[in-house]
Amino acid sequence: MRRSGVRSSFGPPPSLFGTAIKPLAPKPSLKELWSFYGADHGFVRAVYTNLHPIDGRMFRSSQPLPWQLRAWKQRYGLKTIINLRGERSPGMGIESRACARLGLTLHSPRLYSRSPPVAADLSALKQLFDTIEYPALLHCKSGADRAGMGAVLYRVLHLGHSVEDASRELHWRFGHMRGSHSGVLDFFLAQYVADTRNEPMGLIEWAETRYDPDQLKQRFRAGGWESLLADRVLKRE
Repeated sequence: MRRSGVRSSFGPPPSLFGTAIKPLAPKPSLKELWSFYGADHGFVRAVYTNLHPIDGRMFRSSQPLPWQLRAWKQRYGLKTIINLRGERSPGMGIESRACARLGLTLHSPRLYSRSPPVAADLSALKQLFDTIEYPALLHCKSGADRAGMGAVLYRVLHLGHSVEDASRELHWRFGHMRGSHSGVLDFFLAQYVADTRNEPMGLIEWAETRYDPDQLKQRFRAGGWESLLADRVLKRE
């Protein structure tokens, strides 16, 4: 039987996806509203959702507003929301309330736009993708970097697509800037492809046995106007 609720996805059984977020007040405070709609650029996402289908069962977007969740549930039959910003993201209370009202199950794993995922992240996301109810939506703040990496991992770990094909989810048309610091995500995927060209292995096995995230980050260098735009103007997390 389907169990509704808000869970984090990086934890072991029996809760499977961690602990539930603490009960929320019935209505958001003014501080919550300002944080979500003002400081977190929610007013921009009211008109620019960056919503795209990945396949027939998973969608990707920027941080959705409550009325957008309602509309997308009606239009696409959504059952599950994956917030890749983590449990402490701005507006988490507003999203949690909206999902509870709409009967949507909310999971809150965390990916980073400036750090590549580690092996534990990959294993936990695969488990999440294999167990949630579909149709589902995954999102970050802008729908560009973390949502892009989430889409790549969904295609590779759940659909069995190649990393080369799935990497197209990290693209400028979604707002991803490869030349900025978020290009470390592209570098992570390119390193996997290079390391396994002559010795094929799955992404999780590679991450568990041959991948050093700290070393990869040290090797990666990014700069130029794209980093300035992403880091200082758009304030990507």
